Amino acid sequence: MAQWAVNENELENNEALSKRPIDRAHLAKQCLGDPNLELEILRLFDTTIKNYYERLRLAADYDGMAMNLHAIKGASAGVGAFEVTELARQLERDLQVMRPLTTEQLDDLGMAVEEVRATIADILSEAE
Repeated sequence: MAQWAVNENELENNEALSKRPIDRAHLAKQCLGDPNLELEILRLFDTTIKNYYERLRLAADYDGMAMNLHAIKGASAGVGAFEVTELARQLERDLQVMRPLTTEQLDDLGMAVEEVRATIADILSEAE
């Protein structure tokens, strides 16, 4: 097992660890415990979340914002980036009830995205 791998039982028993930017126990379950698959998924997610967040910032209409928020929400839930998932869900709800999204809301999501991306960079560098 790679040095960066986290024992799933340790994560489930430690609430503080599960509050990290990426829930490693969730990711391990999604990847059926395959650490190489986890790394590949994280690489793909890093690119995906970066692209969708950039597109969200550039979106000029409801459909563009809704599509990008939905993609961010789904992708982040899949890897266990639950803070990003929840922020995207809240923005999606606001958008659906026609509340305009504020710069502050988008910045909050952006900070969460960057925190997740930094965590991914750390995990990938430890795995090398």
